Amino acid sequence: MLKRIKNPDVTKALANIVWLGLERLTQIAVAIAISGLLARYFGPDVFGKWQYANTLLLVLSPITWVCGAEILVPTIVNRPPGQLGTVLGSAFALRMGVSAAALVLTWIGIGAGFTDPLVGAMLAGLAVTMLFREPFVGVINAWLQSMTYSKPQLLTSMLTAIAKAALVYVLVRAAASPARFGWLWALEAAVIGGVLMLYYVHRHGGKLGWHIDRSLFRHFASAGTVFWLGLICMYLFLKLDRLMLERHISFADLGRYSAAQQLNENWITLALMLAQTIAPAFVYRVHDAVKLKRNVGRLIAMTAALMIGGAIVLDLLAGFIISRVFGPAYTESISIFRWAVWLSVPAGIEAIGNLVVLKYQAKFVLLAKWLLALAVAFVVNLIAIPRMGSYGALIGLAAGYLAAASVNFYYIRFRLRV
Repeated sequence: MLKRIKNPDVTKALANIVWLGLERLTQIAVAIAISGLLARYFGPDVFGKWQYANTLLLVLSPITWVCGAEILVPTIVNRPPGQLGTVLGSAFALRMGVSAAALVLTWIGIGAGFTDPLVGAMLAGLAVTMLFREPFVGVINAWLQSMTYSKPQLLTSMLTAIAKAALVYVLVRAAASPARFGWLWALEAAVIGGVLMLYYVHRHGGKLGWHIDRSLFRHFASAGTVFWLGLICMYLFLKLDRLMLERHISFADLGRYSAAQQLNENWITLALMLAQTIAPAFVYRVHDAVKLKRNVGRLIAMTAALMIGGAIVLDLLAGFIISRVFGPAYTESISIFRWAVWLSVPAGIEAIGNLVVLKYQAKFVLLAKWLLALAVAFVVNLIAIPRMGSYGALIGLAAGYLAAASVNFYYIRFRLRV
């Protein structure tokens, strides 16, 4: 064990995990603080519009995830160091083109009046993040991942998140228009992208040295398409509840529902963090089918116990948490939150099962899984939301998670049969 810890690769990986954990915890804390601040300042109606604008952004953003890390990182690792500039330059050109097109189409939709005017004004600033996140931050982060050294990106992300929270507080104190807040997210993305580009240039003798190779550009455009479509379906599923609720309830009620879900999604993020942390040692590096199956079973049981225990605590403290974070105008969020926290159980189980799908790069299974989850959630929402409102949306999410977890279990049983 001591020899393994002294191994530089293991030490580097452990340090990376620590920084990843610190960054995620910082982002969760900042997200909760900002949400509470904006919820009190905006009020339920405007806060509902703010959350809906963020929902639209999170549905649009996966479009820019062409040539994901699962394609770019192995390409960087497997190519000679002298080709790094060509690899990164080709990926950057592709991502910038797709991101710019997505931003222009978003602005055209806003100008055409496809959304509520205030929602559109908020989204106009938020959407600019697409121009910086994947082309700049995503490409440099892939290079850092290839070296198992994500500290520069994670540290920059933590510092800018804290700075963003401070600027949100300043704008609230200045009684700024709600439409202005979205541009803070754009500024944050631009700063992170700029800092990482400067870091890359510094590490390479003051030169960027990026070039475009047409054959590599075409390869990046086609490779990973199935994974890309799967991620789009996954994020659409995760935000489908708010997209469909907007047609049936007021923005004020949507704001109260989103307040509860904002906290719940940060809690569910812990399950994803757990999965990311334990995946290398207990799943990705295990090749014996019997041992892998046993590990996955234990991890599922451990995750379920953790999520159930956490859900019980959050259920009991729901009133205290909601009132402290969002204030008295969101008392209706308490009941929604009490039910929503139990979604962490199927979400956590799904996250662990998904590790086997990712281990074997089962891209068509991933796509089929999220297509099924999306279809199931859509049908359930179509029936339940008109009858039960916000609680119907929770039922739709639960049904979708169960459908996704069922595909994982079927694949694990098929792939690891002994």
